[in-house]
Amino acid sequence: MKKDNYLDLDFKEITTPFEVDRREFIKLIGGGLLVMFTVGDTLGYIQQEQRRRGELPTDFNAFLRIDESGKVTCFTGKIEMGQGIITSLAQMIADELDVSFNSVQMIMGDTDLCPWDMGTFGSMSTRFFGPPLRAAAAEARNVLIEMASEQLKIPAEKLSVDNGVVFEKSNKKNKVTYAELTKGEKIERHLKDKPKLKDPSSFKIMNKSFLRVDAVEKVTGKAKYSGDIQLPGMLYAKVLRPPSHGAKMIDADLSEAKKMDGVIVINDSDLVAVLHEYPDVAEKALQKIKAKFSPSDSKLNNENIYSHLLDVAGEGKVIAHEGDIKEGEKISSAIVEETYYDNYVAHSAIEPHTAVAKIEGNKVTVWASTQNPFTAKEEVAKVLGISSDNVRIITPYVGGGFGGKTTNLQALDAARLAKLTGKPVMVAYTREEEFFYDAFHPAAIVKIRSGLDDSKKISFWDYNVYFAGERGAAHFYDIPNSSTKSYGSSRTVNGHPFATGPWRAPGNNTNTFARESQIDIMASKAGIDPFKFRMKHLKDQKFIEVLKKTGDKFGWKASSKSPSGRGFGIACGSDAGSTVAMIVEVDVDRKTGNVKVKKVVCAQNMGLAINPEGATIQMEGCIMMGLGYALTEEVKFNNGEILNKNYDSYELPKFSWLPKIETIILDKKNEAPQGGGEPAIITIGAAIANAIYDKIGIRLYKMPMTPERIREAMKKS
Repeated sequence: MKKDNYLDLDFKEITTPFEVDRREFIKLIGGGLLVMFTVGDTLGYIQQEQRRRGELPTDFNAFLRIDESGKVTCFTGKIEMGQGIITSLAQMIADELDVSFNSVQMIMGDTDLCPWDMGTFGSMSTRFFGPPLRAAAAEARNVLIEMASEQLKIPAEKLSVDNGVVFEKSNKKNKVTYAELTKGEKIERHLKDKPKLKDPSSFKIMNKSFLRVDAVEKVTGKAKYSGDIQLPGMLYAKVLRPPSHGAKMIDADLSEAKKMDGVIVINDSDLVAVLHEYPDVAEKALQKIKAKFSPSDSKLNNENIYSHLLDVAGEGKVIAHEGDIKEGEKISSAIVEETYYDNYVAHSAIEPHTAVAKIEGNKVTVWASTQNPFTAKEEVAKVLGISSDNVRIITPYVGGGFGGKTTNLQALDAARLAKLTGKPVMVAYTREEEFFYDAFHPAAIVKIRSGLDDSKKISFWDYNVYFAGERGAAHFYDIPNSSTKSYGSSRTVNGHPFATGPWRAPGNNTNTFARESQIDIMASKAGIDPFKFRMKHLKDQKFIEVLKKTGDKFGWKASSKSPSGRGFGIACGSDAGSTVAMIVEVDVDRKTGNVKVKKVVCAQNMGLAINPEGATIQMEGCIMMGLGYALTEEVKFNNGEILNKNYDSYELPKFSWLPKIETIILDKKNEAPQGGGEPAIITIGAAIANAIYDKIGIRLYKMPMTPERIREAMKKS
């Protein structure tokens, strides 16, 4: 077995499920120091959830292995999908353990080897998993110092550690390495006292920029994804799909497909599929199936969806409330009432949903592109009618998720077909299937009424959001009378005509678009520069600081008129514990309606940035991805049919769109780390909308702000 690269493991050598006793687990992973650390009250939500589920012993929540060579291996249920935690989590371990960064290896998303995990989403890995991971490394360090104290016969308080070497402070030649302490031994130790984490002043690796450890593999094509798995005798499956959501299969003529050499045809209840050793042959066989479906009952389309959502939204839930709206109305000299709209948006990750399933005896192994391998484990077990103890999910690199790979239908199909054929099976979505089965960013409506008093301050704020959810809905401005309500959800009966779900900062991009557009309208109504107007209404120092930093970097100068014709737009927001401000510059072609984003400046307070370079990459990625939802991305549908089949009808951001991007990460290493994979994306839509208004005096109330919608708005102006 190759142990230097997890993706090269011979998976046949590791078949024991995770739910084993400690001795069996030690046998499974080999020699070395095994640290099991106790769940404490401070370890947060994840540990409480682990306890609730009962899937882990209550006396530990993660594993670190230090082998005979001194290499450190971390086992985590988190997965790497491009967000960079394969690097930043390793930085946390290395710094707390006092080893070199290069000596840390991450094994991620393997349900047999890794502790249970809720999934990788919501920018929660660093915030919630980071602290217990650091605690594990700190405990391991203290255990090793204890062992060194015994071997060197020197009190522990007289020892120090550097780069995996424990030495006497007064005589550095008197030393022992971690490798020497663990060589040939299998040791389990516990510490009575909770480990003390390092103070930021002593960081050597955290808060420093590191090249992503997967960078070379990915740019050279060596990185392995689910679609790269090749197993002896493996078949490629193509599954018969309905033409629209809600359509039911009446009949399927499989005779022509059955005539093809080497093609296996499966007709098992709701699953009709063809399989072959070559994917193109399987695709040809699928095309020979003649199927009849009943039409969808849905009568919804892009035009009538909003009135439908308002009709079925139900009663609202109060998210935030302050003062009295009616009192605010009484003191208002001007009242503005606007409605904002957002469309369905696809996740459209570069890697489609893919899974390979293999069954040997009573053991099922599935390599899946998934954000939640432990959920997939339970789902596969349920669909096969077996115990989850017999299911192993292995998650190689995932080529983007953005919340879209929390559904695992491809893994279920692969597992079922592997059982029915007795052979390993790959199910890889086509782009058309990817669009059809996506759980889209939901269409949503936001209605806002707000007023200005005689001092040109906002006197009241009445905010009602439909189907975008609570995330980012509550405002952060100094407004004495306000109400924020949320109506409807993805679980509303007869709500959306197809699945919806989280999409990178779920709903916050919609809420920020509406809120920050309305703030700009109020600034214009008050005759105050939008930067100054926001500052006038901010008390939270985090928002004040990021907005000032952004304004200084951009070179903002107040304008006495609105619109100014400069094409500048501002937006502020908060997501995943981070505070963000953005200013953009756009140009608008008045003939075509095309928008060119020329410059984006974004400042972010995310607390301690574990890997500033990685955080910068995430901010830049958010900005580029955000250009899509702001300007072009829109799922087209009619009566349950998804009209987007590929990128000829669904336009993603292009390299030619790339603006000049300048990012600022505030130096807050003494504050707790917050999420960095999503905050910057929430502000791009509102900032562009405000910049378009500033450039040509046209206000857009619906995303995406396509050339057609801009031309239409100009005609009405």
